[in-house]
Amino acid sequence: MPHEHTHAHAHDSTHRHDVAEHDAAPPSAEEIERSLEIAEEYCQARGERLTPIRRKVLGLLLASGKATKAYALLDQMRDMHAGSAPPTVYRALDFLLSANLIHRIETINAFSVCHDLTHCQHGILMVCQDCGRVEELHEPKLRKTLMAQVKQSGYRLSGEEIELKGLCPECQARLDAKNAKRGKDAARETKDEQAV
Repeated sequence: MPHEHTHAHAHDSTHRHDVAEHDAAPPSAEEIERSLEIAEEYCQARGERLTPIRRKVLGLLLASGKATKAYALLDQMRDMHAGSAPPTVYRALDFLLSANLIHRIETINAFSVCHDLTHCQHGILMVCQDCGRVEELHEPKLRKTLMAQVKQSGYRLSGEEIELKGLCPECQARLDAKNAKRGKDAARETKDEQAV
């Protein structure tokens, strides 16, 4: 589907869906509002509406800065509107997916906003299984080669996204620190036992 806007990040092959890209600060209310305005203009250009509920769900995903599960979005909606029901949130997510404004992250059953919002591409997604951070790799040649291999194998993929799961650098650092502390504690216990 052609897009009217230029791709602002074409030179960068890695796009992050997390707050770390913005110096660990969550997006400001102004940034979220601007993104919602862009999404609204995009939907109007497609002849569709970003209804108040769809807008609210997209806003929650933008504010989260990471992949978020549907039930967490539902809880947040209920905090704002007590009568919010699961079908309402799921219908909004279905619309946002069909409009290519968000990704569904299959490996962790969650949703995240496409980095470039109205330029959502089917790329390669790196997913942190601990914190939910998602990074997009835009490597068209790599994707084309991989898709050719899939076709040659006779398989049919169930979706357009290719997901790689693992741990982001921050979660790796936390795990390493935790393991180092555990190692020091074990060494101290061994030393204490030997002293007795």
